[in-house]
Amino acid sequence: MGENVDRDVNHALRARFDEVYGQYQQIRSGLRELRTKLEQLRVTERSADGLVTVTVGARGELVSVELDPAVYRDRDASKLGRTVTETVQRASAKAVASTQDLAAGYLPAGSGSLEFLRTGDFGALLTRADTALGR
Repeated sequence: MGENVDRDVNHALRARFDEVYGQYQQIRSGLRELRTKLEQLRVTERSADGLVTVTVGARGELVSVELDPAVYRDRDASKLGRTVTETVQRASAKAVASTQDLAAGYLPAGSGSLEFLRTGDFGALLTRADTALGR
């Protein structure tokens, strides 16, 4: 009788392992696609006066800055600096939101990774492990 119980337990464990491994493979293959989409993601934002156009990548990194020739008429370097900075910040915020939206389609709901992307809190990456360890 003990041998049958062991087989039943092993069978249940094996079935659970197969299920989890299948989920892992699905997520892993989806992450390749996600990486490609993130590499291609570009967000372009234009300043309120239309004289500055910036493009950023998925992490908000600056890819390009275009200045309309009319920008040189004002000759106020501080104002131009503020305009460029504000435009880059708006583009970066939109890129972060787009990255979060893309990732949400590939990562499990309640994932620490999604919470990290949303908040920047490294502790979110350990939430599942902390729960499993009873912390």
